[in-house]
Amino acid sequence: MPELPNVPELLQTAVHALGGKERRNQLTMASAVAHSIDTGEHLAVQAGTGTGKSLAYLVPRTRSAVQTGRTVVVSTATIALQRQLVDRDLPRLAEALSDALGRRPRFAILKGRGNYLCLNKIHTGLAEEPSAETQLFDAFTLSRIGREVRRVTEWSSSTDTGDRDDLSPGVSDQAWRQLSVTARECLGKARCPVGEDCFAEIARAEASQVDIVVTNHALLAIDAITGISILPEHDVVIIDEAHELVDRVTGVATAELSGSTISAAARRCVKLAEDEDVDRLEGAGENWDALLDELPAGRWDALPDGAGAALAAVRDAAWAVHTAVGPAKPGTDPEAAAARSQALAEIDDVHDCAVRVLTAFEEPDPAQRKDVVWLAVDDFRGNVRRTVRMAPLSVGGLLRTRLFGESTVVLTSATLTVGGSFDGLAVNWGLPPQAPSRSDTTSASGAEPPADTGDLKWNAVDVGSPFDHPKAGIFYIAKHLPPPGRDGMPPSHLDEIAELVTAAGGRTLGLFSSMRAAKAAAETLRERLDTPILCQGDDATGALVDKFAADEATSLFGTLSLWQGVDVPGPSLSLVIIDRIPFPRPDDPLLVARQRAVESRGGNGFLSVAGNHAALLLAQGVGRLLRSTDDRGAVAVLDSRLATARYGGYLRASLPPFWETSDPEVVRKALTRLCG
Repeated sequence: MPELPNVPELLQTAVHALGGKERRNQLTMASAVAHSIDTGEHLAVQAGTGTGKSLAYLVPRTRSAVQTGRTVVVSTATIALQRQLVDRDLPRLAEALSDALGRRPRFAILKGRGNYLCLNKIHTGLAEEPSAETQLFDAFTLSRIGREVRRVTEWSSSTDTGDRDDLSPGVSDQAWRQLSVTARECLGKARCPVGEDCFAEIARAEASQVDIVVTNHALLAIDAITGISILPEHDVVIIDEAHELVDRVTGVATAELSGSTISAAARRCVKLAEDEDVDRLEGAGENWDALLDELPAGRWDALPDGAGAALAAVRDAAWAVHTAVGPAKPGTDPEAAAARSQALAEIDDVHDCAVRVLTAFEEPDPAQRKDVVWLAVDDFRGNVRRTVRMAPLSVGGLLRTRLFGESTVVLTSATLTVGGSFDGLAVNWGLPPQAPSRSDTTSASGAEPPADTGDLKWNAVDVGSPFDHPKAGIFYIAKHLPPPGRDGMPPSHLDEIAELVTAAGGRTLGLFSSMRAAKAAAETLRERLDTPILCQGDDATGALVDKFAADEATSLFGTLSLWQGVDVPGPSLSLVIIDRIPFPRPDDPLLVARQRAVESRGGNGFLSVAGNHAALLLAQGVGRLLRSTDDRGAVAVLDSRLATARYGGYLRASLPPFWETSDPEVVRKALTRLCG
């Protein structure tokens, strides 16, 4: 094979073909990624908005894939970025580099099996019974689900992909579950009567033949947790939106056990096992439900009285049913085989959850336990459901062994440093901290990540941003306001918001710590201001963002998804207001357990967990302001603790270097001049 052009040459070719401008930051990142490929050293890259980081990692990775014939995996956190890569970035890049690389690079998207239609379910007419939650809904809801199922069934005969994201308009989760299966429920290609036409299998086959596979953090986590090779063989992984990695992996590894899930699993087996075995499992589920009704919500530090016996009963009854049902025999009717497979999957989930809770407390030191267990109380339209949930205390060991131990990994995001260091996230990823010593108990991470063994070499680089932050924006902290309390937003904060929005002439993105606060502020200020205010929940979020971008006088208020999901360049967004530092809930069982684990190693648990969480989300929110090099505006934080609390400096060190002020008159005059 002839020698391929080097990465700088390919990047220049791609940038010119796509009509872009050469950027020093982008070249720096592309060169660092190329070096990571050559050396096998893991790399964390912080690349500010406007760097063009997708191109910066795609060019060297595409070159590597074409040169070696080995697949590269690109993992993202959001469907939006996944679609951007597959529908826009990769087709354009493949076209631009075809001549230079000697052939057109190939790419494909790969998702979890549950994202694809199951043709066997459609052809056999096999549908799930309504879940416990669905049964709580009214008759209209159930009829709506039925209409959606019929529409999806009709669509199945015309779609080439069977991909849920290609169905427009979409359908509810309840409807989609009727016509899809999880990996554990699937019969397998060899045993399924329509295995050769299976949409999920076709997608996997296509992914095994391409240069670049685009997937998501959840599927990457499933691949790592199960040990089953879902992804094609690869030796390079790019993780975009890497600040989301730990949360997404934790989500995949989280399980739950309630009376309703046990009962649903038992009902699946009514025709497949003896009544005595099914009744025994039903009874164990009822006992579990009765026990949970007597217990308070919150984290368990040990098994409550009676829980051990109740869980053992669930475990043993589930195993008895599993044994009675058994796998489908060769030649079994496809519909019966599918029903048996789904039943076994649910029974196995119940059994495994019971075992997981029973063994969670065998380690006497809470900081060394694998799982955190807690009782959650959820309210479905007035119907209270009590569920025991279990989640890993840390996913660092899993990532260290199953991700960093097997591939060269590049992690990138606009926000990877917290408190001015990469170490906060690195420790959570399972990488050793770069700092030589972590003995300072005021530092954000503990002495060492738990059970960190082996030599994992990694490097980090912050390629900066194309924005001139001190000249493009003002960072205003309303130091004169009282600290936010728990009793809703005080009048002084509402007055401050009104004055700022008025000075900006609308053009405001309001980011609030809760939906209640966002709605309350929107309702109050609609009566006081002449400019329109949209609020998350009034319409689909995408539609609201479009309306906001189309009218410069309009403001948009909302919560979490807006902190990370809004990209509105131009004068429609000239002011970002943040009502308070976005600390997680202080009673979150998993985060509290993680804080205590850090403290047991001599670290600052509050900064390591709550502080890092707040710093990353704050940086994401602040990053909504500048989306192009022509943007100008201000960020206003109404939480005075950012200026007065000891941790304020740590949080501010995670933010772009805007020009700072705490003078409200200065920022109002600047907004008036900018937007006048």
